[in-house]
Amino acid sequence: MSAGARWRVSVDRTRCVGSGLCAGAAPGAFRLDGARRSHPVAEETEPSEAVLDAAESCPVEAVAIRLAGTGQPIFPPPD
Repeated sequence: MSAGARWRVSVDRTRCVGSGLCAGAAPGAFRLDGARRSHPVAEETEPSEAVLDAAESCPVEAVAIRLAGTGQPIFPPPD
């Protein structure tokens, strides 16, 4: 990762099943709302293993991470 790189985190709320695994893995990055659907606390964040672990642990792959500046996918990885 280059210095100053940031991640853009999104959650597909139509896919989210409210398992809470993302909020458990990265409590500072994800919250569940009243409908038990996840959303990122901030649209952009510093790269972190916790956020990547949260995306990887989502049972329905609702969490996506891209480089903020370019949109290059971090997770899920491109095919």
